[in-house]
Amino acid sequence: MSLFYSIRQLEEMEMKSAVPLWRQILIASAEESGITPEQSLGKMGAALDAMIAADADYDPGQSSHSRLIGGDAERMRRYVAGGDTICGDFVGRVITGAIRMGECNACMHRIVAAPTAGACGVMPAVLLPYAQDHGTPREELIAALYIAAGFGMVIASRASMSGAEAGCQAEIGTASAMAAAALVYLHGGSAQQMASAVAIALKNMMGLVCDPVAGLVEVPCVKRNAAGALNALGAAEMALAGIRSRIPADEVIDAMRAVGALMSPLLRETGEGGVAASPTAVRFRDDFFGK
Repeated sequence: MSLFYSIRQLEEMEMKSAVPLWRQILIASAEESGITPEQSLGKMGAALDAMIAADADYDPGQSSHSRLIGGDAERMRRYVAGGDTICGDFVGRVITGAIRMGECNACMHRIVAAPTAGACGVMPAVLLPYAQDHGTPREELIAALYIAAGFGMVIASRASMSGAEAGCQAEIGTASAMAAAALVYLHGGSAQQMASAVAIALKNMMGLVCDPVAGLVEVPCVKRNAAGALNALGAAEMALAGIRSRIPADEVIDAMRAVGALMSPLLRETGEGGVAASPTAVRFRDDFFGK
């Protein structure tokens, strides 16, 4: 059983203790892992450093082995740098960061599975630009990662983080929910607001299928990281505005599990349904792997 089994439990932890929620998650998870809090902090700090390094080490000239992925983050960066965007600089950098990290994964660079490799772009895409714009100290970013981890543990316990088991709602959806909770924390929100952000983010991604072209974690996965990052921003903003999810977060997670169970196996990472079954995708698969 997961260390944290309900979002309500996390809300009560904040209400009943003067110790910050992120610190309570840190202590509990360290005890469960049999390490000291200091060792746990070191590991989380290393994860943050790996996110920063992957973002900085992006190579716009590199493509994945399939040639499906490569260079799009640089195209997005140049577009945002031009200043004539629809959504502005911050959102543009979020989209750029999500694509950049997804491309790093497809090109076999070192990334942080957050919570999975296929969803690795969502968390850094929102947290790193936020930190740049708000001057967020490193310690606060690490605390936000513990918040994300705590909410992620509940989703893993009650539902799934596996696209093969529950579709992309379990991967990009979970990453988006974790990122939304982290953003709410960084912007001074309460655990109740974090819970609403998680619920809203998951509802927005409910039913999202896992349909990788040719079975590769590239198309449509990388661009879905950008969608998950933007969804996290919207969910966090709504929660911070005082908008509450009408359905409790735990019930939303349970619904996600039920929806995943109802999905056809063709829509759960097999590469046999959705856009993976489109004529263009099938032709690419046959050309790349042979009929």
